[in-house]
Amino acid sequence: MTALHDAPTALERLDRQPYTYVRRELVEPDWRRFPGWAHVTEAQWRDAQWQRVNCVKNVKQLRKVTGDLLSEKFYDDLAADQETFATMSMLIPPQMLNTMAVDAAPADFTDAFLADPVRRYMLPVRSDRDPRWPSHPHSQRDSLHEAEMWVVEGLTHRYPTKVLAEMVSTCPQYCGHCTRMDLVGNSTPLIDKHKLSLKPVDRQDQMIDYLKKTPGVRDVVVSGGDVANVPWPQLESFLMRLLDIETVRDIRLATKALAGLPQHWIQPRVVEGLERVARTASRRGVNLAIHTHVNHAQSVTPLVAEAARTALEVGVRDVRNQGVLMKGVNATPDDLLDLCFALQGEANILPYYFYMCDMIPNAEHWRVAVWEAQELQHAIMGYLPGYATPRIVCDVPYVGKRWVHQLAEYDRELGISYWTKNYRTGIELEDPEALDRRYPYYDPISTLGEAGQKWWSDQT
Repeated sequence: MTALHDAPTALERLDRQPYTYVRRELVEPDWRRFPGWAHVTEAQWRDAQWQRVNCVKNVKQLRKVTGDLLSEKFYDDLAADQETFATMSMLIPPQMLNTMAVDAAPADFTDAFLADPVRRYMLPVRSDRDPRWPSHPHSQRDSLHEAEMWVVEGLTHRYPTKVLAEMVSTCPQYCGHCTRMDLVGNSTPLIDKHKLSLKPVDRQDQMIDYLKKTPGVRDVVVSGGDVANVPWPQLESFLMRLLDIETVRDIRLATKALAGLPQHWIQPRVVEGLERVARTASRRGVNLAIHTHVNHAQSVTPLVAEAARTALEVGVRDVRNQGVLMKGVNATPDDLLDLCFALQGEANILPYYFYMCDMIPNAEHWRVAVWEAQELQHAIMGYLPGYATPRIVCDVPYVGKRWVHQLAEYDRELGISYWTKNYRTGIELEDPEALDRRYPYYDPISTLGEAGQKWWSDQT
């Protein structure tokens, strides 16, 4: 029998859990550790215009910021990726770059930078990519077929009661895994981007006209690109016009900039405008929310929390996070839970969704298999409040988002899952078989066994 004084303490018993919660206060990393920012003041750092002007857009600018912290081998690796694999051009705000390799000593900086989870999706290098299967054979530039479902330019009517309004084709930062890489950002050596052709005012007029004529749509996601790149007077005008449509009951503003450029969302003119929109929405009984995109706990800093809380204080109903599940970034239970507790507990941002990375070109090194996503969903249950436990979803082409356990059939050997749906997209209204069809989704080939990989090699 174990003596009473030898019995484990409550803390020791807690440590036996698969995950142990420890509250960690948010910290703004010291940007002055970078040689190029050694003399940048706090006032400059908090200034949105300074952040935009000093974004890192190319290797030359990265060298200027990092000095001799990064090796020539790293720059060669980066240049090779930019030339042959990158689907997004380089654009990294100082705020986001500052959350990479936070505690690295100068002598170890290159190794820490290469291993850093934020770097891995914001600044990919060639050695990151899957050497055998950089792209899945079924990958596509517009992997979700959103442009096929445009009812007017930039307005995707994919779900029965919801639309996506793409206001602009640019962002304050470009993520390597961007699902809209077909349209968003500058062209790269690999990808010649499509362009929005209408003037913004004409495109917005057409969107408003369609919504007035389509009372079945009650939910509008205002996105892009990123709404932070829409001049505020133009964005506020569009939102007020949406609020004039009685059938619109939910409006969601999609902005990665809340994490990548929180300085934008704490500018007085933006805060004052957001309050006008929020108060109008409240009077009219419309739910106004901000949806942001944070993929790792390192990105949740005091400035991000300040931006989120400011939005809530002026009347925005919710600030929610829609992350992307990516290997090397957040695809472990500890990484997901650390991020969710940072968001929920320290920044008042609700963990909402984690999407499996979409099947765009050269994304196989990020993607996880459906079974891996299912295991992760199981692993994070029970730690967070129920309302703050994110759903892990698969955005199935021609179907839409589905919880990862909703598949109808799964061939694990070949990595092919099959999914059904209960509504027609805008391009299937006359398709009598749309609700009976099974829609395939594909695991990364590198996650398959020998037989599965051989099968795919034979097919391609």
